[in-house]
Amino acid sequence: MVSKSYSNLLELASGESPTFGRIGRRMPRIMTVAGLISDVDDDKSESVCSEVSSSSVQRDRIIIVANQLPIRAQRKSDTSKGWIFSWDENSLPLQLKDGLGDDEIEVIYVGCLKEEIHPNEQDEVSQILLETFKCVPTFLPPDLFSRYYHGFCKQQLWPLFHYMLPLSPDLGGRFNRSSWQAYVSVNKIFADRIMEVINPEDDFVWIHDYHLMVLPTFLRKRFNRVKLGFFLHSPFPSSEIYKTLPIREEILRALLNSDLIGFHTFDYARHFLSCCSRMLGLSYESKRGYIGLEYYGRTVSIKILPVGIHMGQLQSVLSLPETEAKVAELKTQFCDRGRIMLLGVDDMDIFKGISLKLLAMEQLLIQHPEWQGKVVLVQIANPARGRGNDVKEVQAETSSTVKRINEAFGKPGYKPVVLIDEPLKFCERIAYYVVAECCLVTAVRDGMNLIPYEYIISRQGNEKLDKVLGLDSSVPKKSMLVVSEFIGCSPSLSGAIRVNPWNIDAVADAMDCSLEMAEPEKQLRHEKHYKYVSTHDVGYWARSFLQDLERTCKGHLRQRCWGIGFGLSFRVVALDPNFKKLSVEYIVSAYKRTTTRAILLDYDGTLKPQASIDKSPNSKSIEILNSLCRDKNNMVLIVSAKSRKTLADWFSPCEKLGLAAEHGYFLRSKQDTEWETLVPVADSSWKQIAEPVMKLYTETTDGSTIEDKETSLLWCYEDADPDFGSCQAKELMDHLESVLANEPVTVKSGQTFVEVKPQGVSKGLVAKRLLSTMQEREMLPDFVLCIGDDRSDEDMFEVITTSMEGPSIAPRAEVFACTVCRKPSKAKYYLDDTVEIVRMLQGLASVSEQNISVDFLKDKR
Repeated sequence: MVSKSYSNLLELASGESPTFGRIGRRMPRIMTVAGLISDVDDDKSESVCSEVSSSSVQRDRIIIVANQLPIRAQRKSDTSKGWIFSWDENSLPLQLKDGLGDDEIEVIYVGCLKEEIHPNEQDEVSQILLETFKCVPTFLPPDLFSRYYHGFCKQQLWPLFHYMLPLSPDLGGRFNRSSWQAYVSVNKIFADRIMEVINPEDDFVWIHDYHLMVLPTFLRKRFNRVKLGFFLHSPFPSSEIYKTLPIREEILRALLNSDLIGFHTFDYARHFLSCCSRMLGLSYESKRGYIGLEYYGRTVSIKILPVGIHMGQLQSVLSLPETEAKVAELKTQFCDRGRIMLLGVDDMDIFKGISLKLLAMEQLLIQHPEWQGKVVLVQIANPARGRGNDVKEVQAETSSTVKRINEAFGKPGYKPVVLIDEPLKFCERIAYYVVAECCLVTAVRDGMNLIPYEYIISRQGNEKLDKVLGLDSSVPKKSMLVVSEFIGCSPSLSGAIRVNPWNIDAVADAMDCSLEMAEPEKQLRHEKHYKYVSTHDVGYWARSFLQDLERTCKGHLRQRCWGIGFGLSFRVVALDPNFKKLSVEYIVSAYKRTTTRAILLDYDGTLKPQASIDKSPNSKSIEILNSLCRDKNNMVLIVSAKSRKTLADWFSPCEKLGLAAEHGYFLRSKQDTEWETLVPVADSSWKQIAEPVMKLYTETTDGSTIEDKETSLLWCYEDADPDFGSCQAKELMDHLESVLANEPVTVKSGQTFVEVKPQGVSKGLVAKRLLSTMQEREMLPDFVLCIGDDRSDEDMFEVITTSMEGPSIAPRAEVFACTVCRKPSKAKYYLDDTVEIVRMLQGLASVSEQNISVDFLKDKR
């Protein structure tokens, strides 16, 4: 298979002879000096035009990007220079590849090494890692890495994502601009390394975790159609916590440059979606089980699936002789002496709740003295990944608590708490799982935490371990879990005893319950957990994510894409091939060529921004409308949901302007004519039913209001909390549809409102009436312009587009149905905002003014 690389595309664009073949087969360029940029490099020369044609190619390569490569590096002996490299089998990216189990899929890794490599050795190391392990190392200067990882990642993002606000300098790191710049710089360096090995038309890129959250922007900027997935392995905080981050919008917009964003739990995804709604005004939809966000024409999918463990690796470790020996040792140390082991395995950091677990153990021994001398809590404390005063405080508190408990309840030959704060081999940790009667995970906040999964598989064991433990292999296995409500794996472990780790008494009771529970129930709980964990392993997770990524990216080649915005505000606008941005030059040219014109304009959100406090038209809009109306070739109509009194007052200076009020129920062709109704006058007795219902929701929804019009009722929640307002609007819709089922009205929802209006009323009626009136006067329009911004305007778009084939519009007429912003619409054109619309109308008005001046001079002669 022949694939074009990023550099090949540049050669094609420059007219040079392209070179073919896999870029991954050659030595990549090496960045040996990683500079610091002030924020984001905005050199547009880096952006590759996304209009380059490509044939659809079957997926055959994945680039997995993580902060660290799945590689162990060890310096050779002093007598010879160089390094020894080996796979890190505990690394999730490596387990992910094994889980896929498909030899036809090539995997490239991009990330940092744990060890610092001297610049003189970087070229050689890069070549070895690429040729032997298909790894592309990212080399970072120590100072930059420190500010990026220990500074921004561990002191700012990590605490905040675990709900720890920097209320004082001691509680998490305050926002530091230098650390943020280092974070952005490192993400850009990663992008540079990826672009050296990517085949952008074919490859899938999968980015992992919070270390690289702005990387999607750099990749999307380089190639607009890159197939990009991101998975967050930590919690995502609620909007109340997240919005305290000074660069909150930059990170959200960067993540939205992905095609698929994955989270472990629905709670984390819900918090992310809430942030997008509250801070960016984006709403999501769920279609056939898939959650998606519309972002500038692109659909960003949301995936909710917890990661699993590597079953093959764990089972192979269970079969090791070293594991069997350690299990035999622990059996002698605990089981043969009548001790029951409770086990905790946690990193030594402030969020793992180690001290709370120890306090619960102390409470258990106080409340249930019968367990003294029998129960032992073994706490394995893995070395901390971060560094700082908080880690030292946790270490000191843990040691002092363990000492106090052992002094109070210990006896010769018995310590109620055994603290292991030295690094353990994986097989040794597995041995502790095998022997432990119950595993305790009491983190106060954690991402996924796979400790319970590892414990369940270890307790299932194998025949050799059963012999070591003296168990009958035919007897069902058992295990017990006490897990915190605040960890990602909790929802998937329905048989565990879930606890609030802050409630010491409740945790102590859960420990007692796990010890007292009947054997058959322990076996049933274990069986349920084992069935889930063994089928939802890391391979299942990886395959599911990549299948969704492939599904999300299927439409890439069918869209026209281009990038807009600077820095981290960069985003890609994706358009249907038949949906175009309206060119002002083109429509002005068409306007000049035509002689009979129909112009229909929505008001709110079209001529005036929705967010405006003063809704009345400004002098500039009035001037433009008057210029258009004075042109004898034009019929201009404002079509609005506003009442006729409001429209009449606002547009009183426009004598020749037509007005359609309340979605077209009332119509007036110009100021000196009477209002007419487009549908038979309706009975408004239904308002006596609907208004009390709306008042109830107004009282319970702060910021909502009711607007009583002549023929309709509108409930608006524009100033209410967006999430609560949207929820209340859905409830109100159901309520009104129920109580008004037998009334001649329809209930419609729109952007921040719910409206009840007579049946048959729509803006489409206004468009039909205008075209039929012009036809009766033998004024077939050869220019039709219709602009609107919401669902109610779609009826107008439909009428004028379908009329193109009928007798009410001149043959070969110029027809422009235009919506505001890029969104699903029956319109063929769009403009970005009200500013562009007014600018376009001003261009048309200028042409009319010129025509009026010419006619005036002709009449004067």
